Amino acid sequence: MCELALVIGNKNYSSWSLRPWIIMKQFGLEFQEIYISLYKPDTAEKIRQYSPSGKVPVLIHNNLIVWDSLAICEYLAEVFPDYHWWPEDKSVRAVARSVSAEMHSGFQDLRQNMPMNCCAKLPGQGLTSAVQQDIDRITSIWQECRTKYSQDGDFLFGQFTIADAFFAPVVMRFITYDVQVDTISREYMQAILALSAMQEWLAAAKRENQE
Repeated sequence: MCELALVIGNKNYSSWSLRPWIIMKQFGLEFQEIYISLYKPDTAEKIRQYSPSGKVPVLIHNNLIVWDSLAICEYLAEVFPDYHWWPEDKSVRAVARSVSAEMHSGFQDLRQNMPMNCCAKLPGQGLTSAVQQDIDRITSIWQECRTKYSQDGDFLFGQFTIADAFFAPVVMRFITYDVQVDTISREYMQAILALSAMQEWLAAAKRENQE
């Protein structure tokens, strides 16, 4: 086994797996990918071999097990400090952590009504008034961050960070369900979609969907 291994679910569906995967790929970290197909009779048993929570993703670093996508990213930021995991400025970093945590724990209506499905096209489905409220909050975050911190790049805080990794699954949801957004949000979505790591994930999701 490589020094680092990441246990993930289906690339087509597993939004939680996408978060650490995309930033590890984008930063060029070498890791073994352990893929477990979800929604199978033996899925739970296979995940339990690695995950004390019974969920993916799971990071394995030598003999250490780290579960939960945010905990994984924070751990990697400590182990590999030379990469740009968070903004350098303390105040900006606090904002980046806040929006990441909000994404991590919130937006339940969006999650339930517009689950990630990278290969599907489902325009307009799942759009309830509660979902629209989640969409409005998310796009307001994107607008505010891009307006304040756009001078250093195309992402929420200029350069790509953990915050972008956490919103990458939302970008895919918005594309699948053809969510209408403002110009700033649309440009941000295009920047996420253009990432080499995002393109690699989508290509694998398409292959997976054809099996």
